[in-house]
Amino acid sequence: MSEIKHGAASSDEVELIIGNSNANFSGVTSTMLQVLSYQRKMIKLRVMGKHFLTDPALAISFWQTALMCRKPLSNGKWRIFHARRVDEMIQGVILKYLFRAKIKLVFSSAAQRHRSGSTLWLTRQMDGVIAVSNRSASYLVDPPAMVNPHGVQINDYVPADDKLAAWQALGFGGKYGIGILGRVRKQKGVHLFVEGCIAVLKQYPDYNAVIVGAISGSNKDFVSQLKTKIEAAGLSERITFTDELAFEEIPKIFSALSLVCALSDNEGFGLTVLEAMSSGAAVLATQAGAWEDIIRPGIDGYIVPINDPQAVIDKMNLLLADPETLLELGRNGRSNVEQQYGVEHEAQRLLDYFRTLQ
Repeated sequence: MSEIKHGAASSDEVELIIGNSNANFSGVTSTMLQVLSYQRKMIKLRVMGKHFLTDPALAISFWQTALMCRKPLSNGKWRIFHARRVDEMIQGVILKYLFRAKIKLVFSSAAQRHRSGSTLWLTRQMDGVIAVSNRSASYLVDPPAMVNPHGVQINDYVPADDKLAAWQALGFGGKYGIGILGRVRKQKGVHLFVEGCIAVLKQYPDYNAVIVGAISGSNKDFVSQLKTKIEAAGLSERITFTDELAFEEIPKIFSALSLVCALSDNEGFGLTVLEAMSSGAAVLATQAGAWEDIIRPGIDGYIVPINDPQAVIDKMNLLLADPETLLELGRNGRSNVEQQYGVEHEAQRLLDYFRTLQ
């Protein structure tokens, strides 16, 4: 490997090759890039694939990887190849077993579904498998080496100094804000949020709600039906669909909200909850993704069953009834994220595990 100045490594250190096979930006890409920003300060690394890299000098091709890894490191150790996708596992297996690359294969699994036979075979060729949540771990046939949750950029998602002033500055009305963020569709539980707001907001006149996210053509009828229900309830001025906002506007929304709901049917992980907690918002989430691992009921927020409208209404009533407790839950969530859910924590846990493979 040519000299890399981004991270110092001692003679007993490992070196890392990160899979980056997808030309389409995804949640996997986002989390990889965030972790990479810390890993490059901690370890020598290259990225197999140039997609979305802010530093093209980190990129290396498949063939360059094969050539570079024909021999172990000068200290006799093998490099680590970290895959996050099935096709990256395939690339790693070809490198190791066809091209005889001196690499240790690691796969991070986020999927919450039973794997096909071919994927199971690939997984068993790995030297180590990591799950990103206990739920994703439960879908692996063999227990993972570790559960390593994703982290959030805590310096990007910060609580407002004054949530009330921050919310009012956004112009959505009301004294306090509650919201749901993400693509606006049924799978994300947006209808549950709207139904909950219709059921409780008249009791709590200080709260207004926002639904933040892109509305695709296939979901326009779904949104139209929700708007009709909102209008019939007389809440059109208090429940706002913002449509898609610029990326840099999202942290401002999070930091001003007192409560963020995440009500999906399923999630690979679900960074929304961590972004909300890092921003000092209380959270109400379903039993999807990693949310059961992260949220401490009654401390940071609450968990409800998937697709349970009454449970959502009950917990929204409980949360909105006491604004001071709501703010305290948000402060607790921020503290929880600072202690164990920053991206730097995820990166350090990975590095600690990579060292055990040498």
